[in-house]
Amino acid sequence: MNPVIVVGSFNVDHVWRCNELPATGATIAGQYMTGPGGKGFNQAVASARAGTPTTFICALGDDAGGALARELAAADGIDLRAESSSEPTGTAGIYVDARGRNTIVIGAGANGVLGVAHVTADPALARAAGVLLAQLESPVDAIEAALAMAREAGTTTVLNPAPANAQASMGLLRLADVLTPNETEFAALLARQVGERVEPDAVAALDGARLHALCRKLLPHGTVVVTMGSVGVFVSHAEEQLRGDAQPYYRIGAESVAASDTTGAGDAFNGALAASLARAPEQAFATHVRYANRFAALSTERPGAAASMPRHDEVLARFPG
Repeated sequence: MNPVIVVGSFNVDHVWRCNELPATGATIAGQYMTGPGGKGFNQAVASARAGTPTTFICALGDDAGGALARELAAADGIDLRAESSSEPTGTAGIYVDARGRNTIVIGAGANGVLGVAHVTADPALARAAGVLLAQLESPVDAIEAALAMAREAGTTTVLNPAPANAQASMGLLRLADVLTPNETEFAALLARQVGERVEPDAVAALDGARLHALCRKLLPHGTVVVTMGSVGVFVSHAEEQLRGDAQPYYRIGAESVAASDTTGAGDAFNGALAASLARAPEQAFATHVRYANRFAALSTERPGAAASMPRHDEVLARFPG
């Protein structure tokens, strides 16, 4: 089994649960909780709990948040490679309403100074890995360097282009073997990189052939996986690289669960997808997507981000076969 490398962010999440998301100028009542998060850490925890050895490369402050990251990484058996920073450990403020919808504000802190030298310090690690997974809550030059290192090593690269307002050049996208935007991120990338205007809410309703054509414009050489929440997932492959699938594009529906908090669901999907790809690269890509879908669905039944990630045996027990 080849390990997964996750390069990205760690945040201390501050979460308020309320009946409705706060409107401009409003003061409302809610229930408060705090815990670990950050897209990178969430995905690393998901990968580790999905049963694949995982290394997490990040930057942390010399503070209580950094100590928490080290403690929690050790508890999940994650190989933590943290660059020390004089900046505070990253934070996030999250509001979650009664329907599980959320809004998030990020304070980058140490995440904003993750360096190229740190993420490329161990090329042998990349050569041994099955998958390198990255997001865009860290400096783009560091993420690009990590993907380039993995590409040179022959390691499968997965880029989750989140958040939607992050800057991602076509050069960065070309380093991804698999690109995993949600509807909002997909629409933003199309507008910036392809000049196509599609409303995020309209993505799921697009005809399969049309959606496939847009994916091919965005990432001609690779696979695009558009995650669409309760609607499911759309997969688009390059014609010459079907990754074991029988067709170049298809949809996989969402699993039926009692969702209460969607915070971190996309991270759950990405971490589980990377873990499954690294664990059994010979299997059809649809098998990995279906597993990631199930893993992410279970995560929505629990509060929090990293803390909500299920474990591999729980997924198999809930969704046998």
